[in-house]
Amino acid sequence: MGNSRGPALEMRDLPSWLVKPIPKAKNIRKMRELIGDDTIHTVCQSASCPNIGECFSKKTVTFMILGDICTRSCRFCTVNKGKPTPVDKNEPQNVALASKKLGSRYIVITSVTRDDLPDQGAEQFVLTVKEIRKLIPEAQIELLVPDLWADKDLISKIVHIKPNIFAHNIEMAPSLYGKLRPGSDYLRSLDVLRKARELDGSLYTKSGFMLGLGEKKDEVIGLMKDLMSVDCNILTIGQYLQPSRAQAEVHDYIHPDVFAEYKKTAEGLGFNKVISGPFVRSSYRFSEE
Repeated sequence: MGNSRGPALEMRDLPSWLVKPIPKAKNIRKMRELIGDDTIHTVCQSASCPNIGECFSKKTVTFMILGDICTRSCRFCTVNKGKPTPVDKNEPQNVALASKKLGSRYIVITSVTRDDLPDQGAEQFVLTVKEIRKLIPEAQIELLVPDLWADKDLISKIVHIKPNIFAHNIEMAPSLYGKLRPGSDYLRSLDVLRKARELDGSLYTKSGFMLGLGEKKDEVIGLMKDLMSVDCNILTIGQYLQPSRAQAEVHDYIHPDVFAEYKKTAEGLGFNKVISGPFVRSSYRFSEE
């Protein structure tokens, strides 16, 4: 999901329920030292997540594989854009080793989008899971994948490695895609989740989206219904916060009571699990739920 507020934005600009302590630099430094490998990227840092201080203090991270340069240009995201570096063949083992050092038992792996690769990076997900299972066979693994162009063969590769959760974020209402998600497609993202469930009916699928980008209430309800139509099990809903002045501005700040209402609506529609709140991100506190 889109992520956070960067230093360019003042805390006084935010409503009281969105003010969070600035993460301690020493906690972030200690976390990097514990991981002990500068080639390993985390979405926590690359996407300027507002929960980084809290998560790092608990030694939890979301690993970002396939480098830190994305081939898409979403206007809500701070991940580097441009020409990616070659795939690091040592990355799967390095991520597994880092997970072992952290004592992780619930491991989340995502990636930048790699439209430059014939397999969109699917094989790197598979290899990373295999390496983790060699070192930490008891670990639960959540994979948050890009859209893979909704290619059923590529989706099948990842489904067949049997992650505990297969996730792909819908991100926002379809009316906002043209402006904020160039290169991505709402129906294609739905198709990714639909095909994953068709390939394995026992698979838990998960998606998330942001509020505060100008969406209307009926669009949010429609989005939930669309996700239910592809048999999505788990839903996360969070507030978009402008990472820096280079990204899209926040249209509005959604009150926590509204998040609670949407959670109730989503549960009524049939989602197995719904996590909804201003600071919710794709895997924020998910292993604790």
